[in-house]
Order: sequence, then C-alpha cells, then structure tokens
Amino acid sequence: MIDGPYFVLTVLGVLGTGLTAGAFCAFSTFVMRGLAALPPAQGVAAMNAINTAAVRPPFMLVFLGTAVLTAVIAVVTLALWPDGAAVQLLLGSALHLFGSFGVTAAANVPRNTALLRLEPGTAEAAAQWPSYVREWTAWNHVRTVASAAAAVAYVLALA
Repeated sequence: MIDGPYFVLTVLGVLGTGLTAGAFCAFSTFVMRGLAALPPAQGVAAMNAINTAAVRPPFMLVFLGTAVLTAVIAVVTLALWPDGAAVQLLLGSALHLFGSFGVTAAANVPRNTALLRLEPGTAEAAAQWPSYVREWTAWNHVRTVASAAAAVAYVLALA
C-alpha cells in the first residue's frame, strides 16, 4: 500500500485525470454534436472561440498540471517502485501522458490551429468543417478513454 506524500500524489493523479476525462467526455458526447449541428460558419466561429477560451489558467492548470503530475508520479514510481502498485501507477502515467497529453499535442492542437486560420464564413471553412469535426472528435474519444483509464489505474494503485 502506498502512503504519505506518495498517496497524496496518487489521489491528485486520480482527480486530475478524472477531471480531464470529464472535460473531454463532455466534448465527445454533446459539445461537438451541438457544434456540428450549426451552420459551418457558426460552428467554426464557436469552436475557435472555445479553443481560445480554453487556453486560460483554469483549464490549463488542470490539463498541464495533470500532465506534470503524471510525469512526477512515473519518475517517483521508477525510483521507489512501491510494492503492489508500480505497474498501475506507471500504466496510469503512460495512458495520460501519451493518450491524453500526447494526442492533444499531436492531433487536436494542430487541427485547432488550422481551424483558427480559416475565416468562418468562407467556402473553404464550410468545406473543412465536417472533416474537422469528424477527425477532432475521433481523436478526442482517444483522449477521453485514455484519461479515464489513467484514473482507473491510479485508483487500482490505491486499492
């Protein structure tokens, strides 16, 4: 059983990965569906506004803070190798770092950057919008599952 500061790190890992999974799940289950139902010009404008609003301290603290925390958990786990929990802790960290943070950097952010370059009311934006929604959402499903699985792995480490 893990205890002391290591226990606190793991509980914070559960909280951070769970919050991240919840935010991503909301987008996968209803936000993107709602945006996709809008005319392309409105959908592009709304998504660009959301993406701009996301890069603010409240969300970035949870998102980047959790990435840093999961990296710290992985390093501490490799250094201390706690009995009975090391595999779950490393799995949780890997799931979040690669499946959530890594996918965000490699798949979702580049799509957001490309969307931001489009003028919402143009024919180009209207043509790009359906594929953006489909691809962005597919990668967001990966982030959702990876973050939720990371939370589960951390909970199992505490058991």
